[in-house]
Amino acid sequence: MSEDILQKIVRKRSEDIERLGLNFGIEIPASRRRGHVEFLGTPGAILEVKRASPSKGDIAPDLNPVGLATTYAEAHAQAISVLTEMNYFKGSLRDLIAVADAMEERAKQGLHACAVLRKDFLLFEDEIDIAYRCGADAVLLIARILDDEQLVKMAKRAQSFDMQAFVEVRETDDLRKLKLVTDALGDAAAKTIVAGVNSRDLATFHTDPLVPASVRNKLPAKAVFESGIHSGADAAYARSLGFTGILVGEAVAKNPPLAKDVVSSFENGRENARGQFWKKFAALRQAPALDNLARHCSSSHDCVGHLMHEQAPALDNLARHCEESSDEAIHKSSPMVKICGITREEDGLLATELGADMLGFVFSKTKRLTTEEFVRKFHRLLRSARNDVASNPEQAQRVEGSPLLVGVITDPNSEEGKIAIKLAREGVLDAVQFHGVDPHNSIDAASSNALPYYCAVRVGDAADFDKVEALRKNGEPRILLDAKVEGIPGGTGKQIPESLLREKAGDIPLWLAGGINPENVTTLYEKFHPELIDVSSGIEDAPGIKNHDKMKALFAAISTVK
Repeated sequence: MSEDILQKIVRKRSEDIERLGLNFGIEIPASRRRGHVEFLGTPGAILEVKRASPSKGDIAPDLNPVGLATTYAEAHAQAISVLTEMNYFKGSLRDLIAVADAMEERAKQGLHACAVLRKDFLLFEDEIDIAYRCGADAVLLIARILDDEQLVKMAKRAQSFDMQAFVEVRETDDLRKLKLVTDALGDAAAKTIVAGVNSRDLATFHTDPLVPASVRNKLPAKAVFESGIHSGADAAYARSLGFTGILVGEAVAKNPPLAKDVVSSFENGRENARGQFWKKFAALRQAPALDNLARHCSSSHDCVGHLMHEQAPALDNLARHCEESSDEAIHKSSPMVKICGITREEDGLLATELGADMLGFVFSKTKRLTTEEFVRKFHRLLRSARNDVASNPEQAQRVEGSPLLVGVITDPNSEEGKIAIKLAREGVLDAVQFHGVDPHNSIDAASSNALPYYCAVRVGDAADFDKVEALRKNGEPRILLDAKVEGIPGGTGKQIPESLLREKAGDIPLWLAGGINPENVTTLYEKFHPELIDVSSGIEDAPGIKNHDKMKALFAAISTVK
């Protein structure tokens, strides 16, 4: 079995330590030359001194570490992360010493001085000592590369120097290790431990901004969103999830003036309804594959209850035993399913029984237009079914998110659009789908932050992907792609041309709509492996009237994909 990138980094680093020692042949100060600054003492941005990466190669090979650190400090970063791995990131302990000395000098002058993090693939306790003498206030400990005993020892060593241990987690087993560390440190853990979740898988270097969303509620109060931050909008998204810090590397190392925007966007942001939606979706995304029994139930109300009852222990089992990273597990599972254009109670209940992850209600003047009264009634019905099986608050929270209810709008200023937005703000709907309209241009920032939503783009040619790219730059973690047919906002029964998807979609997690039906869903999945499919006309007898046999056939077909 070939080595992944993380394994190569660790192996090469171990060889260098054997050859050069833990100081990598660099003269280390005999004692620490600066005071201590608490790492993430207040919420804020951690900006990185980074020359290169395994995935991008050279990023800023000629950077001046002190000059860049000064720019970061002047932007009021909370901390500076200094990469000291020399093979793949071209860092050095010399950079760490220089940045720490520069921060000490700023402190003496009464200027804002950042905490300093040593970021490396540390393997030994004595490396904590070296980091301390070099002036670091915190050290990165990657749970994935350290066994239980070593991780605890290294965290305790950091504590002995009054340093923070920045424990990076990503996989389910990492969370178990994090708990071991916090339990071992006891009351001191709250001050000593900062948890970080990397949106980038260090084994594959694939980045997914929903991975941090999926684990935020499982982390301590001080938690950092790592990687994948390229703009102020991305920083605001991370803040909306409730993170107390972000770690930004490539974007600011390549473009130092961006530091001010990233820092201010994060500091001015807050946890909000938009972030809550993405956390709910990310948790739902991690649920196990659709339950076979739930797919084939015949009694609508009983089946809703049975599905919820079966999912709760399955989720517990997943949390205990899954050892795959979040995105690896997801790519191996069947796609998530949104059934859109629900206008009848029986259709929504059957979709729920069959395992739909999201149900869409259209608030636009089409033949699938729904009403506020219908959606409120359906929401109450689902809540009643959930309460039937939720015998305690913890279980109620687990079953609460399936399926998510979404209001689809094409004009936020129309009466229909305003109703959907109102229902989402009240919590009757879990989110609003802005279909073919950019919320950043149609509603003010304060309103959008208070609203759980995602975006859909109608795609007919290559130029339409410019809209997708613009939304991604505005911090949207997922975007639904629907087939464009002029004059028809959705539910067209047409597919996006395959050649266009192959050329333009890239490796982004796909949400696909348009022309999906029981006959083509398996072929579509084999070709593009969408994370989510949105189905409407492909399972209808008429607009808004679902054919139950077709719905069952759709989910039966989905159950066969791998």
